[in-house]
Amino acid sequence: MSTERDTGPRAARSEPGASSTPRGRMPRSERRRQLLDAAREVFVGSGYHQAAMDDIAERAGVSKPVLYQHFPGKLELYLALLDLHIEDLVTRIEHAMGGTTDNKERVRAAVDSYFDFVASGSQGYRLVFESDLRNDPQVGARVAAAQDACVESIARAVASDTDLGAERARLLSVGLVGLCVSSASAWLASREQISREEAISLMSALLWRGISTFPTSSTTTTA
Repeated sequence: MSTERDTGPRAARSEPGASSTPRGRMPRSERRRQLLDAAREVFVGSGYHQAAMDDIAERAGVSKPVLYQHFPGKLELYLALLDLHIEDLVTRIEHAMGGTTDNKERVRAAVDSYFDFVASGSQGYRLVFESDLRNDPQVGARVAAAQDACVESIARAVASDTDLGAERARLLSVGLVGLCVSSASAWLASREQISREEAISLMSALLWRGISTFPTSSTTTTA
């Protein structure tokens, strides 16, 4: 791959006809969303290292200078897309934990959140869980922070409803998150054999049978 294709603003300035690119036809936020959608398709289909800004611009139907007006380089574009999907995942988990005070329903809601995330159609889970750029410090830090946010959200619920304490609740939550991620990803590859609802019920039952064995806190009346 020629390095000239992804060299950022310099490449944009050398693009023929850059000065005549029409502007103002689409609101900036809408254009940004369009570019992120195109980038996701290219990154998921080709992987970060094989994807090129030329490919993303072509997929979005814009000139490369337009793409560089919004994102200075391929890594910045990738990080913006990653942040978008991480925010989606963390929001799903926080809503799951805050949507009910019934602990059994919380477990199912947590499992359901991960299955929803992998089945959403955006394939954003591949960027979060299966990225070929996980060794990059910025990408790794973002993914780790997302996992920590999910773990902490679940751990707070576990700690508030049991007498386990913060550290033990966190360890249980790490296990719950790990199981949700691996089982949701595995289900996606075999969903023709197992329905989404059955898979969620199976994993929820497994987790609940473990977590429900811990005594609830004397200060809570939840299930």
